[in-house]
Amino acid sequence: MKVKSAEFVMSNSDVAKCPKNPIPEYAFIGRSNVGKSSLINMLTDRKSLAKTSGRPGKTQLINHFIINDNWFLVDLPGYGYARVSKSSKKKFQKFITNYFEQRQQLVSAFVLVDIRHQPQPIDLEFMQYLGESGIPFGIIFTKADKLKSKAIDKHVDDYCKVLLEIWEELPPYFVTSSSKKMGQEEVLNFIEVTNEEIENLRNQ
Repeated sequence: MKVKSAEFVMSNSDVAKCPKNPIPEYAFIGRSNVGKSSLINMLTDRKSLAKTSGRPGKTQLINHFIINDNWFLVDLPGYGYARVSKSSKKKFQKFITNYFEQRQQLVSAFVLVDIRHQPQPIDLEFMQYLGESGIPFGIIFTKADKLKSKAIDKHVDDYCKVLLEIWEELPPYFVTSSSKKMGQEEVLNFIEVTNEEIENLRNQ
């Protein structure tokens, strides 16, 4: 898939106010310091579509971007480590779960994890929540440029072993680096193929 257009549509904290367009939607979420904004900018070939910040936890709303006029990319607040008050964090968690449980246009979530680290309980718990809620998801490993290729393979293998202790089969996963544009084609192709499958089902 070639991203020909990528435009910000709206930000809000109420799933009922999200765009009404009946087009596929893909939500990106992860811990607050995982490099989500950089990944979104890399995927869309835009330098500042998503605002990057040196301060984790900057994204505090549901942010909708329309891509190629036919699907939404959704930038969700990060979970964990955000420098926000406990009351704010509770509020974030509530509207995030509302989004996942109520948003009918959602096709898949992408859970971002830093490939440099061992599987973190907070990430595994969130994936468990998605699975128990029947929400399809894939995993995007970020910051692969920080490791050598053998270390990348080992860290991915280690992560998959932990997942297979919980899951019967692995979700789709992608290894990415925002600075090197690694994984851009794979993630966009996955979205493109999924969108085509949805369109074919609608036309049957």
